[in-house]
Amino acid sequence: METDLRPAVRPPLGDPAALEPLLRDAIAEAGAIAMRHFRQPCRRWDKAPGQPVTEADVAIDRHLKARLFEATRADGIAWLSEETEDDPARLEARAVWVVDPIDGTRSFAEGRPEFTISIALVEDGTPRLAALLNPAKDQLFWAERGKGAFLNGAKLEVTPRVELKGAKIAVSEGEDRKHPFRSVFPDAEVVRIGSLAYKMALVAAGRFDAFFSWRRARDWDIAAAALILEEAGGRARDGLGCALRFNEPDPVHKGTIACVPGLEAALVAVAGSGRSSGQKGA
Repeated sequence: METDLRPAVRPPLGDPAALEPLLRDAIAEAGAIAMRHFRQPCRRWDKAPGQPVTEADVAIDRHLKARLFEATRADGIAWLSEETEDDPARLEARAVWVVDPIDGTRSFAEGRPEFTISIALVEDGTPRLAALLNPAKDQLFWAERGKGAFLNGAKLEVTPRVELKGAKIAVSEGEDRKHPFRSVFPDAEVVRIGSLAYKMALVAAGRFDAFFSWRRARDWDIAAAALILEEAGGRARDGLGCALRFNEPDPVHKGTIACVPGLEAALVAVAGSGRSSGQKGA
């Protein structure tokens, strides 16, 4: 008798809007935890070279896991977070919460209001529901696939820019120090700002035309922001210009391009020229 090696057919998630009240409450509570630690004495250490973590990251991760994962695990929803050991069971789950308790930990620890709490609900590699909160600025970005993106209830739309000349491009401070982007984009305005997810969300809000990075990004860095950007009419791609897919065995992406549609081809070309000249992601 032959064994059927095909994966079991998983039932669809259903309407993710049913989880909206739970997600809104959980991220608001997480924001309150963050603000109790922000600009206050807070333990900080490096979990790996160049990867800071604080007691606030850990506290928020525990809170969100208790509120989101424990409430939905019986429905087959798994968990993937920067601050929790990866469980391969997520690969067989019908859906997964993808969480960064604090994206922009360095900014948070330095008292700069450029950090976010990032949560996405991913099904079959695609974000279905996303919430991104900057509690220091009272900004809640929200999106559900097919229903638009919003900032504090106001609908978001990307800019109509179609050329790099004069574009406003957000970059990461550490990467810019190592490889100055003003030489890459000489005719654009290059702005350093913290939190990868926050930069992408600000593109969705029309405050930037693009975010560009050669550095590797993880699912928890970009899953929520990618949906918010796409629902605002933008494009979220990896450094090869390929569409992003989440909840893979290795949840790592080689570079990030987040932009308005009119700049996608030009930025993919820039990414390619950087690779050919030996540019390496950090």
